[in-house]
Amino acid sequence: MRGPAAWIRGVRHPEAFHGRGVDRGFFEGWYIKLVSADRTQRWAVIPGVFRGLAGDAERDEAFVQVLDGLTGRSWYHRFEVAEFAASDSAFDVSVGGNRFDSTGVTLDLPQLRGRLEHSSPLQPWPVTVREPGIMGWYGLVPFLECFHGIVSFGHALSGTLEVEGTGHSFDGGRGYIEKDWGQAFPAGYVWLASNHVDADADASLIASVAIIPWLGRSFRGYIVGFRHGGVLHKWTTYNGSREELLEITDSHVTWRLEGPSGRLELSAERVRGGLLHAPLRTAMHQRVEETLDAHVTVRHVSRAGAVLLEGVADCAGLEVFGDTERLLGLAAR
Repeated sequence: MRGPAAWIRGVRHPEAFHGRGVDRGFFEGWYIKLVSADRTQRWAVIPGVFRGLAGDAERDEAFVQVLDGLTGRSWYHRFEVAEFAASDSAFDVSVGGNRFDSTGVTLDLPQLRGRLEHSSPLQPWPVTVREPGIMGWYGLVPFLECFHGIVSFGHALSGTLEVEGTGHSFDGGRGYIEKDWGQAFPAGYVWLASNHVDADADASLIASVAIIPWLGRSFRGYIVGFRHGGVLHKWTTYNGSREELLEITDSHVTWRLEGPSGRLELSAERVRGGLLHAPLRTAMHQRVEETLDAHVTVRHVSRAGAVLLEGVADCAGLEVFGDTERLLGLAAR
């Protein structure tokens, strides 16, 4: 079990490892997006660790998942837990010969080999006393099923990766890093993220809505952060925002929200992707379809009615998973 000091350190450092001292029923994974300047190379690399429930140690494993965002191909590389190491006070993760930290990414996988540098500083979601990261005060609740963190809204890349034997430059490319940890992924959720917005080269959008178990019941919780013009605009369960519309069809996800940052309108086109493994309470299961080729139209209007940004977010990650009917039927909080 984790003591109070470890819990406080984890709250202050969402980018770091939260599983120190947790032997059973735990997962943690970092989602690292790598896009070349010409966008012909789009990769998601996800290192992490999974610990099975009590009496189920054979399920324990470390892993590095790989998704080719253009073709939808995906690979899951298993490692022994002993090959996993991570800092509990900083972003620094190693799985086998693969390392991920604030300076860059080193990959030694059959599909991807080489070293990419983070050639500009990482841009995390701010951690303050009032709002310890993207989850706000919910990040202080120890019994939540799943926690979330933003390690970097966006940063520049440099270097070369050998992609299935052929070298590709990522100089001038763009990266993004987020993470999840806890007991299991939600039973139903929508997640999307893009930091390739045509109206603002430095903009980044992260949006998720999920079924949140809470004291024997469940509610629909949501977190949206849209960083543009050097300002982070937020629509969240905890900051007084409200949903006007959430619609999920076979072709689109449409979402409209109002809050202290004004009005946000999102329409994400659903496209086919590759299958990734996701943590259930019992094992890592191949069940989540994700793309890095979605398009999201976005419109941000101030509370006074001025259009602050309107454009299209490309190279977007999009997942629509699980019991979406239940998700839509729950009351939002």
